[in-house]
Amino acid sequence: MLIFKNTIKTSVLLAGLGGLIVTIAGVLGGGSSSSLTFGLLIAFVMVGGSYWFSDKLALKSAKARIVTEEDAPLFFGMVKDLADRAGMPMPRVAIAPNDQPNAFATGRNPRHAVVCATEGL
Repeated sequence: MLIFKNTIKTSVLLAGLGGLIVTIAGVLGGGSSSSLTFGLLIAFVMVGGSYWFSDKLALKSAKARIVTEEDAPLFFGMVKDLADRAGMPMPRVAIAPNDQPNAFATGRNPRHAVVCATEGL
């Protein structure tokens, strides 16, 4: 049920972003059909890119790097244990070079997930 709620929330937010882009293109283009079509094209590219590349965008913005079990055995083992207990596939594990304690998970679904923690943790 939680995954369904998150899917609905994500869909509504991305649809809202797409609608906003089309509206802005329509206002800037004077409401012509070509400006609305151009706005729709840009919206599809931006929303699609946000959905398909969310994990890569989040990791790049955090300057994180993917690690292996040899690189961070304790963190990797903790994530593996949690994934096993939740009955989920093992996500990729990343570490961001930041001393402030923080962590996040990203990805479009459990099979394309990444769990990232800062070096501060």
